[in-house]
Amino acid sequence: MIDRIIKHKKSIVIIFAVITLFSIVAQFAVSVNYNMADYLPEDSLSMNAMDLMKEEFDEPVENARVMIKDVSITEALTYKEELEAIEGVRGVTWLDDVVDLKVPLEVGSKDTIETYYQNDSALFSLNIEEGYEVEATDQIYKLIGEENAIAGEAVNTATSQKMAGSESMYAGALLVPIIILILVLSTNSWMEPVFFLTAIGVSVLINLGTNIFIGEISFVTQSVAPILQLAVSLDYAIFLLHSFSDYRKRVSEPREAMKLAMKRSFPAIVASASTTFFGFTALTFMDFGIGADLGLNLLKGILLSFISVMVFLPALTLMFYHWIDRTQHRSFVPDFNKIGKRVMKFRIPSLILILLIIVPAFLAQSQTSFIYGTGEHPENTRAGQDVTAIQEEFGKNMPMVLLVPEGDRAKEEEMVQDLENLPHVSSVLSYVNMVSSAVPPDYLEESMTESFYSDDFARITLYTETDAEGEKAFSLIEQVHETADSYYDETHLLGESVTLYDMKNIVQDDNKLVNWLTIITVTLVLLITFRSITIPLVLLLTIQASVWVNLAFPYFMDTPLVYVGYLLISTIQLAATVDYAILFTENYKHLRQEMPALQAIRKTIDDKIFAIFVSASILSSVGFILWITSSNPIVSSIGLLLGRGALLAFLMVVFVLPALLVVLDWVIEKTTFKANFFKGK
Repeated sequence: MIDRIIKHKKSIVIIFAVITLFSIVAQFAVSVNYNMADYLPEDSLSMNAMDLMKEEFDEPVENARVMIKDVSITEALTYKEELEAIEGVRGVTWLDDVVDLKVPLEVGSKDTIETYYQNDSALFSLNIEEGYEVEATDQIYKLIGEENAIAGEAVNTATSQKMAGSESMYAGALLVPIIILILVLSTNSWMEPVFFLTAIGVSVLINLGTNIFIGEISFVTQSVAPILQLAVSLDYAIFLLHSFSDYRKRVSEPREAMKLAMKRSFPAIVASASTTFFGFTALTFMDFGIGADLGLNLLKGILLSFISVMVFLPALTLMFYHWIDRTQHRSFVPDFNKIGKRVMKFRIPSLILILLIIVPAFLAQSQTSFIYGTGEHPENTRAGQDVTAIQEEFGKNMPMVLLVPEGDRAKEEEMVQDLENLPHVSSVLSYVNMVSSAVPPDYLEESMTESFYSDDFARITLYTETDAEGEKAFSLIEQVHETADSYYDETHLLGESVTLYDMKNIVQDDNKLVNWLTIITVTLVLLITFRSITIPLVLLLTIQASVWVNLAFPYFMDTPLVYVGYLLISTIQLAATVDYAILFTENYKHLRQEMPALQAIRKTIDDKIFAIFVSASILSSVGFILWITSSNPIVSSIGLLLGRGALLAFLMVVFVLPALLVVLDWVIEKTTFKANFFKGK
């Protein structure tokens, strides 16, 4: 196989170039989904309720609110007509839909009127159809101007959609120069970083292009997967070309040097790719579709990166290795020969410190408060300012729709009264309190009843004074369910809050499954790699401790954490940074067969600390740049956790892992197959 790659190097480079060009074109045909609700399981309660609602009623659930200031009743009605005329806008609801405007407002219910109109400000509820979020919100902004406001789930989707493309480009523009700088510092040639980035860049582009066979990806995958693939798999290219450089000093023929380099680096690359591959496999088992979507893309990306490094990079290097020779420069890296001795002076304090913080970190990360949706918009954005403006004038107003069997008007009226008395329910919109339970719907025109009744179900809309999520919102959902279930055997509840409530329950179950699958699969890879019982435990403890410390930060800083970020980073940090521990421990195990434990660990630190630092600094840079550039709270949260996690993993591998390996040396020797450790002193 190696001989064929070397023999057909030109053909391989041409084939990869052609596939990459096709992939660049193909990626533009891949659609991006910005609606998190679409990734809930089809059998979830809120998804079933949404499907039923679409079947039974033409009028959709509102997902946006528009506030117009300084308007009269007549002017507000004109604005309502203009909103209804915008393409993609459906079901605009205002005061005229709930009260008779021919009757003086002073006679009507004050609470009902102030839900829609107060202080000369009108608040419209409406639905923006899926797929029209950007176009419709743009038209609404144009209609209402800067002084008025729009907010809601559809606005969140539109904002994410607008920012995703430009932010990804901005992140890439910042990241590539930083990675090049790090790689230039870690090599002796100006061209080597170009080879690294070309090999992995090609695999990233092919991965993006092959998404055409999936058809659609989530906005999280679009924002995170390409950059994460680049950061995680860049090590494979570094392993191969560093090995090639070493053999060039011993072997005069470049083809022979590459052949030896491929054989030598193959086990390390396979071990590194396997832990990452199987770690990301766990994400594909999530019920929540965003995790599965990201997991599939990362799996595909790791596989493509592996193929690119083992097939395309050798061919490319042998075609253009003269460029590497002609662009040699002096080493910019200082000598690390004595750093191992200095680090090992801290082995006892390092162990004591980790023993002191590991239990509090584990407990703290399990007590963090979470956000299950996309979180709040920054206050310096139009979307964030509009939310504040509407809440200041009309308060919080989160709608929920309850569907119950149609027929018994007396029972419905009694239930509606109970719902109106629930805490944080500002108003309830139903036939029995908007018209009358005494008036049969058959006596009225269909246009007056179609929003309340279908052939089989009654539709009741609750307006609540809660956020989209949180303890109050979720507690109210449980109370609404309990109240409705006490009257009817079949009830269905839907709305943004209900979707997030479902999401909370689903992703919490996913967390346990994904964590266990990640640990089990990574452990199996480590068992096979090291043929030892204790080494996998030591490595997993080291990296898992860094994960716990990372996830404990939000608790101690009293800041909520986006749960999707928490869920993904638990897997990503372990899968991506365990490579540092593998590289370190493999080198130590080899040296331990030639020298005593303390000497072997010192030399391992001297030899590998810079290679691990390069890998960690690239991954950390990726994370922090995602955090800085993304306005989407989920992507930003993943970035911060990834950036901080890579640094923590580096510190754990440099300070804690060596201490554990030395202290447990005799146990490792006894529990490792054919350890052949050096017996002298």
